[in-house]
Amino acid sequence: MTNLKVHAPAPVDLEGDMASLWGDCARMVPHWAAPDRTLPLPVSPSRIHGVTVPSTSARLLEAMSDYGD
Repeated sequence: MTNLKVHAPAPVDLEGDMASLWGDCARMVPHWAAPDRTLPLPVSPSRIHGVTVPSTSARLLEAMSDYGD
């Protein structure tokens, strides 16, 4: 017969204060692997297509100064 009982390694805090969240995160750190940092490659303008801007938005941006208001 299979034992279907599940035992949590730490008591579950259903109220969830910040200290409990920090503790949960600290216990999960060994299970997470951060990917190597990669820099995004620039996209050629010829590959950008299908973007439409409503004329009202274009007029709003055109009326703004280059350095903000």
